[in-house]
Amino acid sequence: MMNLYERLKSYSELDYYPFHMPGHKRSKENHFINPFCLDITEIDNFDNLHHSEGILLEAQKRAAHLYQSKESYFIINGSTAGLLSAISACTSKGGSILMARNCHKAVYNAVFLNELKNIYTYPQNTDKYCVNGGLNPEKVKQLLISNQNIQAVVITSPTYDGIVSNVKEIANIVHKYNIPLIVDEAHGAHFGFHSYFPENAIKNGADIVIHSLHKTLPSLTQTALIHVNGTIVDRDRLRRYLSIYQTSSPSYLLMASIDSCINLLQTEGKDLFDNYVKKLNQFREEMSVLTKLKLLDDSVLGKYDIYDLDRSKLIISTKNTDITGKELYNRLLEKYHLQMEMATSNYVLGMTSVMDTEIGYERLKSALIEIDKTCNYVENNEKINLNLEAKICYTITESLKRTTKEHSLNDSIGKVSGEYVYLYPPGIPLIAPGEEITYELIIEINKYKKMGLTIEGMKDITNNKIQILT
Repeated sequence: MMNLYERLKSYSELDYYPFHMPGHKRSKENHFINPFCLDITEIDNFDNLHHSEGILLEAQKRAAHLYQSKESYFIINGSTAGLLSAISACTSKGGSILMARNCHKAVYNAVFLNELKNIYTYPQNTDKYCVNGGLNPEKVKQLLISNQNIQAVVITSPTYDGIVSNVKEIANIVHKYNIPLIVDEAHGAHFGFHSYFPENAIKNGADIVIHSLHKTLPSLTQTALIHVNGTIVDRDRLRRYLSIYQTSSPSYLLMASIDSCINLLQTEGKDLFDNYVKKLNQFREEMSVLTKLKLLDDSVLGKYDIYDLDRSKLIISTKNTDITGKELYNRLLEKYHLQMEMATSNYVLGMTSVMDTEIGYERLKSALIEIDKTCNYVENNEKINLNLEAKICYTITESLKRTTKEHSLNDSIGKVSGEYVYLYPPGIPLIAPGEEITYELIIEINKYKKMGLTIEGMKDITNNKIQILT
C-alpha cells in the first residue's frame, strides 16, 4: 500500500485535470524549489508572524495595499482561523450574533466557543438551479430592529456557488447600529482585479473581510488573509485572537506562498486576469450549445436577491434531465478524467482560476457537449429546500454541553438534535445542535443519502441514526 506522499506523487503524474481548489491548479509554472529548503522557524532576519516588525510586516502591508484595506494579516490556518478570530473579537461571551444560515461551519464553531445566541437570516431558494440565492438587506434590517442586543453580523458572499449579495447595502444598514459587518469572502479573493468580477467586500464597506487565497488564486492550501477597516473593530483584540487561533509555529513556506501570490498580482495581475477573462468568456459562449445541461449565467441577476455573480464558478445544472449532479460528476471523473469541485443532487460545481489552461477548458467543453447529447429531457418540478427554517430550542453551546443518546433518524420527528448534519462540501448545516428535527429535514437527508451525496456530522457513519438531547 502506498503512503500519502507516494499516492500524491503518483496522482500528480496522471492526466486528471483540476476544476477544483487550490487555485494554483498544481501548475508546473510555479517556481518554488524543494519545500524542505524553505522550511524554517523564527530565526534571525525572518521576523515573527505574531509580533511582526520586519519582513513579515512589510509583506502584510503589501497585501493591504493591493486590496486597498487599512490593515491585512496573513493567515496560515485557513479562513477558519480568520472567522474564529473575527467573531471572537467582535462579540462578548454570551452575546448575540446575526448570521446567515448558509455560513460555513467555522462560524457555528465560533458561536459555540463564545457561547453566543445565534439569530439567522436566510438566503432565498432558487427554483431553476437549486442553489442558495442572496440575502435580503431589508430582512437584515428587520432582524436588527427586533434584536437590539446583536453585537455583530456575519454573512457569506460570495457563496460556494458564486452567489453575491448586496454587501454595500447590508453594510450601510448594519453600520447604523454601530456594529461590525464580517464578510466571509473566502471564495472571492479574486474579486476587484477585473471588472468581469464583482467588487470585493472591502470596497463595499465591510469591517472585516476574510479571503482564502488558496481557493481561487495561486497560493498553497491553508493560506488566507484577513482585512480590517473602519473604526468599529478593536484591532488589538483581533490581533490577540489571531495569535490564539493560529499556530505558534507558522509555516514560512505558507507565508512565502502568500507573499509570492501578492507579488504576482502586483506585477502580472492585469495580464493574468485579462487572459483569464478571455478564456472564461469563450468557454461560457461555447456552452450555449448545450440543450439539456445548463450553465448558471447572468439570467439569475436581480432574482432571488442575487445582486451579482462570480462567473469564475461553473455551475452545471442537471435539472430536468435523466441524470443527477452526482452522476454527471462521476462521468466527468471516470471517463474524462476531469476532477470537479463538488456535486449536489442537481448540479456540479467546477472552480476556475487564473492558472487554468485552454486545454483544460477544451477538455471540459468537449466532455459536456458529448454528455449533453446522451441526456434526455425529463420534467422535474421537485423543489429542493436548501434552507429549512430552524426551530431553535437551545443554543448551540447549551446543546453541546448536554448528554445525548442515539436515536433512529426516521423516528426522530419532534426530538432535539444533539449534533450537526451537513453536506460536505461546503459544510453548511442542515441542522445544528439544539434545533428540532422535522419531517422535512428527514426527507431531505434521506434524499441526499439516496443520491450518494456526502453527509457528515452524524456520529453514526451510516447516517441512519442521530444523536438527540436527553
